[in-house]
Amino acid sequence: MKRVRTNEMTVNSRKCSKKQDESDETHQFPILPLDLILEILLKVPGRSLARFIIVSKQWLLIIRGKDFTKLYLTQSWTRPRLLFTSVYRNLGQSKLFLQSCSQQDPSSAHHRLNISMHPFHMYGFTPPVRGLICRQTDTIVMIGNPSTGQFLTLPRVKTIRRGLFSLFGYDPLNDVYKVLCMTVLRGHQNRGSRYVSEEHQVFTLGAKQKWRMLVCKYRHLPPPFTKGLCINGVLYYYAWIQNEGSLISFDLNSEDFNVIKLPQDIPCLVNYNGKIALTRQYSKLGPLYLWILEDARKQEWSKVSIVVPSWTDLVGNIFFMFRATIVLFFFRGTLSTGELIFAPVREINPVYLISYDLKEDNAKQVEVGGGLVAGQNLSLIVYLNHVESPMFLSK
Repeated sequence: MKRVRTNEMTVNSRKCSKKQDESDETHQFPILPLDLILEILLKVPGRSLARFIIVSKQWLLIIRGKDFTKLYLTQSWTRPRLLFTSVYRNLGQSKLFLQSCSQQDPSSAHHRLNISMHPFHMYGFTPPVRGLICRQTDTIVMIGNPSTGQFLTLPRVKTIRRGLFSLFGYDPLNDVYKVLCMTVLRGHQNRGSRYVSEEHQVFTLGAKQKWRMLVCKYRHLPPPFTKGLCINGVLYYYAWIQNEGSLISFDLNSEDFNVIKLPQDIPCLVNYNGKIALTRQYSKLGPLYLWILEDARKQEWSKVSIVVPSWTDLVGNIFFMFRATIVLFFFRGTLSTGELIFAPVREINPVYLISYDLKEDNAKQVEVGGGLVAGQNLSLIVYLNHVESPMFLSK
């Protein structure tokens, strides 16, 4: 069995060693070396770690320590997962599911989380960031860990408006998660509107934090259901500046906004091998065009054209309104291995993705098993390169 280095756990190990005798004298289990405990815990799925914090005070201190979180995430990056968010509506009832599975073998067992929801409330998830997601329900903003099933409600945003727009990211320089929030006038989020986003605020995840007001000198308006992407400590999202579409960047360290001119007015952003890219939905009608942001400061873009072989055979047909229809797929981004992933726009059963390896020029269907919910009136979104996190959220 491979041993785990403990030099990164110095602080926690000191705390643990002081209390080890006290916690283990009355414990029914034999005393285990610290490096063996670490090796055991690093192999435990994130959803099971919550049960281990009650073993002893020593295990509690280890699991909730920052050093353990870093070690666990380092291992998680070697086994990335797919994260599915799905909303199923039927006969006035709505069900919200979060499901994850191995990215290498999507047909393997799934971890599924059912979330209660109000049928008339709007629910939106941000793309996952280092294992965590942000969920907005009307004016309430929450941070969630799909691995542990824990959700933390943030302090209420102080605003006179009802509409909120939230983005979630991670600042690697300061090792903190942040939520960017702005208010919009609901019902007036359209191109050319005289209304713009206001009351820009940021929240740093941690104890005794509160919303802080920011100054944004760019008058812009994100469209409804816009989802940003966080790459290398910068949040990117599409927004209108008067009648023109633009890419807005928000540096999570300096907390500065900037505007990047788009080569074409396309609102769909994807992560293409660690870079922001613009794309449209892909179908059998032609190649996939990508505009890739090569240098944000110089505002330099490159354009690539990709043709997936045997596309028509791969996507197949579905019967809609008594006739066969080609299934449309969205390009969702690239895996950590460089493969391009396409996901269906509408519900299909069984659920499958299309994977394209550019180097090998090989495309294939990848069926997603594990009991993934599929059926009519289903909204299904897949996020790539999700990792399990052991992080416990606390106010």
